[in-house]
Amino acid sequence: VQFVESGGGLVQPGGSLRLSCAASGILFSIYGMGWFRQAPGKQRELVAHIATGGSTTYADSVKGRGTISRDNAKNTVYLRISNLKPEDTAIYYCYGRWGTTEYWGQGIQVTVSS
Repeated sequence: VQFVESGGGLVQPGGSLRLSCAASGILFSIYGMGWFRQAPGKQRELVAHIATGGSTTYADSVKGRGTISRDNAKNTVYLRISNLKPEDTAIYYCYGRWGTTEYWGQGIQVTVSS
């Protein structure tokens, strides 16, 4: 099983980015998928979740700015965040969950700075 995140990097405040997480080794369509993030010195935060049926949940910190989506044909989950703020700086981790089974990516750095 492998989850590989991409799309991170350095972004200016007010900009946007789209993270991708490509999963392999699982029956992707039956997994709830999502993104956590962890900033230095802070607790891990659930950013967004998308269920198998497509319903979504967002942290208050990204509501109105974040969009999570999934492409079951490509075994990929996406997270787009617009109007980025310095407080969005963190390592972003994607995960997949099916019952008590859970897999994680290794994380990708997002830095919002001018």
